[in-house]
Amino acid sequence: MAIAAPATTPIAPSERKAEAGLTLHQTALKTHVRAWDLPTRLFHWSLVTLIGCAWLSYNFANAIGDPTLRWHRWNGMAILVLVVFRVLWGFVGSSTSRFSAFIRWPWVALGYGLDLLRGKTRHYLGHNPLGSWMIVMLLLAVGAQAIGGLYTLEHNEITAGPLQRTISDAATEFISRWHRRGFNLLLGLVALHVLANSLYQLFRRDPLITAMVVGTKPSADYEDASEAVIVPLAGLRALGCLAVAAAIVFGSIVLLGGRLI
Repeated sequence: MAIAAPATTPIAPSERKAEAGLTLHQTALKTHVRAWDLPTRLFHWSLVTLIGCAWLSYNFANAIGDPTLRWHRWNGMAILVLVVFRVLWGFVGSSTSRFSAFIRWPWVALGYGLDLLRGKTRHYLGHNPLGSWMIVMLLLAVGAQAIGGLYTLEHNEITAGPLQRTISDAATEFISRWHRRGFNLLLGLVALHVLANSLYQLFRRDPLITAMVVGTKPSADYEDASEAVIVPLAGLRALGCLAVAAAIVFGSIVLLGGRLI
């Protein structure tokens, strides 16, 4: 016995045009795509704030009633926690925040730089090849500066980092000297980073600074990704990384024989 095939309702040409028009309309509405997750943006601006506070808490210690630099020391340890957090987030964070997404071979960065000199426009959703190495250098410089502060003895020979008593006088003198000099080198890197981002924003119409505030960038043909993939429960995952980072920093200080207060 033959079984009749189920009847299908033909789609009218007008309906097909309506569906196609809706798809095009939805695509046109998406003028911006996700670039950075909230934890990465909070890390960035928190680090900027703490670096500024480090300068203020040292140079104006007496003016704020803190001659023993207590606020400066805690500020430095907070910076170190943020750096460790960013390292952790570079492995478990959203796509554009992961090291695997933006750390490239040096010759790739060189090729990108040569293209810039030739006037060739190349767009990246996340960090471009040159910018990625600036991020690495900044993280290393900030981390080294914060670690050096743990062993630094100030000129009054009273104010010291929590681990200063665990090393020799010669090592203390060497680290203390470079801790004071290193901050100026760090400020130079920060100034270069700000200048480069400002030039991209103003002259190349690449809103790097705006994207780090709002988390999105205009839709474009990006070389690295069309849109960032935000990890599930990003906020909870970031809080977990922050807790682990704090445990690593403060736990290490205690295990190495330092005092937090």
